[in-house]
Amino acid sequence: MVDVLVIGGGPVGLFMAALLLQHGVSVRILEQRTGTERHSRAIGIHPPSLDALQGIGVAPAMVAEGVPIRHGIAIGGGRTLARMSFAQVSENFPFVLALPQSRTEAALEARVRELDPAALHRGVRVERLHDDGRQVTAEATTGGSAVQYTAAIAIAADGVRSTVRPQLGAAVRTKDYRDSYLMGDFADSTGFGPDAALFLESAGIVESFPLPGMLRRWVVRLADPGNAGDAKWLVHTVKQRTGIDVDPASNSMLSHFGVRTRLVRRMVTGRTVLIGDAAHEISPIGGQGMNLGWLDAAALAPVVHASLHGADVGAELRNFETSRMAAAARAARQSEINMALGRPLPAGPCGVRNRAVAAAASEPAIHAFVARRFTMQ
Repeated sequence: MVDVLVIGGGPVGLFMAALLLQHGVSVRILEQRTGTERHSRAIGIHPPSLDALQGIGVAPAMVAEGVPIRHGIAIGGGRTLARMSFAQVSENFPFVLALPQSRTEAALEARVRELDPAALHRGVRVERLHDDGRQVTAEATTGGSAVQYTAAIAIAADGVRSTVRPQLGAAVRTKDYRDSYLMGDFADSTGFGPDAALFLESAGIVESFPLPGMLRRWVVRLADPGNAGDAKWLVHTVKQRTGIDVDPASNSMLSHFGVRTRLVRRMVTGRTVLIGDAAHEISPIGGQGMNLGWLDAAALAPVVHASLHGADVGAELRNFETSRMAAAARAARQSEINMALGRPLPAGPCGVRNRAVAAAASEPAIHAFVARRFTMQ
C-alpha cells in the first residue's frame, strides 16, 4: 500500500512521481518497458515546462546538456522571410530547449531514484484497475507472474495507447488529419547553429532543429501520405526544397508519422486521473505534447498532496480537469494552425502566404504574440 500509483514511466509519469516524492508522498511507478527508448520524437521543451522542471531540480542540468533555441527563421524561395526571437517570452528561460527525449527521461529517472530508489518498477504491465471508493488496486503482471499494487490514488500517464483509459470508460473526441511527415536526425551541415529553421515551400514545409552533438533534425511534410521513403529519400527531398546538402550516411534516427487528435471528455474518474498523452494526443508539429503532460502533472500535484492530507478536493479536481482540458484544446488548435501553414500550395498562393508571413513578422506586436504562442506562454 502506497499513497499514489503512477502508471507509466515515461517523461510525464517520472515527473509526476518526482513532484510527489520530494514532498514525502510514497509512490510506485509501474512501467511496462524494461528500459528507455533510444529514439523518440519529442525534443522540444518549452519555457513553462522548464519552470516546472526547475521545481524538481533537473532544469539546470538539462539546459547544460541541450541546445537552447533562441531564434527561429522562416525561409521561402531561398530568402529569409522572418526572424523570430524568443528573448521576451520568459524571464528565466527565454528559449525552447532541444534535448532528445531519451536524455530527458534519463534526467528524470535519476531524480526519481535520488528521491526513492525503489519507486520505479519496470517490466510491469497493468491489466486491470479496481476502485472501491477508498483505494485503487492495480492487478498487473511482471515476468509472467501476477502482482497487485494498492494506493489511495492512481494517476495514469501511460501514453496514447493507454490501457487504463478504456477501463475507465472515458469517452474520447477524435479527429484524423491527412497530414503526414518523415523526420530524421543527421550531422549538421548547415550554418544555422542553434537556430531553428522553417522552409515554407510550395511542395510542403521542411523544418530543421538543432540537437546536441552537432546533429540536426529534419522534418518533411509529405505531399502523399503513403510516400515515405528512406534516409536517402529524405535527404533528396530536403535538397529539392531547401538547396541544403545533408549526408545520408550520418543518419541516426528515421521516423514516419501521421497526425491525429484524441481528447478525453473527462480526466478524473473516481480515484484515478488521466494525464499526458493518455488524456490528450495532439499533432507533434509544434512540440507541445510532452510539455502539456508536464503541465498537467504540475497542476495536479498540489491537489493530490492536499487530498492525501484529508482535504476535500472535489472543487479543485473539477477546476484541474476544466483548465487542463481547455489547455489541450488550445494546443490542438495551435497544432492545426502549424500544420495548415506548412501544407503544399501552388506557386502563386505560396508566394502570397510567404509575403503575408514576412509582413506579419515585421509588426512588433504580432511578432511578440506569435513568439509567446509558439513557446506555449
